[in-house]
Amino acid sequence: MKKLESYLAPQNLLKDRVILITGAGQGLGRAAAIAYANHGATAILHGRKVEKLERVYDEIEAIGKAQALIYPLNLENAQDKDFVVIAQAIEQQLGRLDGILHNAAFLYGLSPAENQTVEQWRTLLHVNLIVPFALTKACLPLLKAAPDASVIMTSSSHGHNPSAYWGGFTVAKAGIEALVKVQADEWEVMPNLRINAIVPGVVNSPQRAKTHPGEVKQTMRQPEDLMTTYLYLMGPDSKGMSGEIVFCQGNE
Repeated sequence: MKKLESYLAPQNLLKDRVILITGAGQGLGRAAAIAYANHGATAILHGRKVEKLERVYDEIEAIGKAQALIYPLNLENAQDKDFVVIAQAIEQQLGRLDGILHNAAFLYGLSPAENQTVEQWRTLLHVNLIVPFALTKACLPLLKAAPDASVIMTSSSHGHNPSAYWGGFTVAKAGIEALVKVQADEWEVMPNLRINAIVPGVVNSPQRAKTHPGEVKQTMRQPEDLMTTYLYLMGPDSKGMSGEIVFCQGNE
């Protein structure tokens, strides 16, 4: 899939749409939430820490185009009932859901697989693979009811091309790409519903800082630099495109 950096999103691209963004408190999630709000969407901000979400909420309020909502939840302990509650709250408060950006991720420090514990793998698979599946499933009735709904899963360069020391994280992200293919096939009969995976590549984010602490942040792409791709996949211009793995910075 070619880069979409030349795409120019119309200012009203997401007008009247409701979009849920997980991991919205920082990094790519924050940038996406602000970009979506700036193009007319009502953003539902998910994250673990309320204070971070409140800062993003204030940034969106300053835009003055659409209001945001905050929904804090620790995904490490989240179960089916928690996702059902989220879907019910969205339906009761907003009456619709037009898209989900699954951006939340969890990663331990890099280490050989033989040094990683079963409990660590359970957490990595739960947060990075099971949660996106379960949350999408809980919200599916709302997404089916939307005239044009988009689900974006987040993969990674290491999920697409597995390599040493990434362990359960890279397995979970490889699973995300498989899940996208499965869901796209199953949803083929619903032209109003699509799902794709995005691979951000090297970007200045808290996750990148955790795995590559010695890098110079100023030399990397910033989250805002990738938002044209995030907007394209969430908006109606990508209608009919489903089951794709989209690279923000080329096939790395």
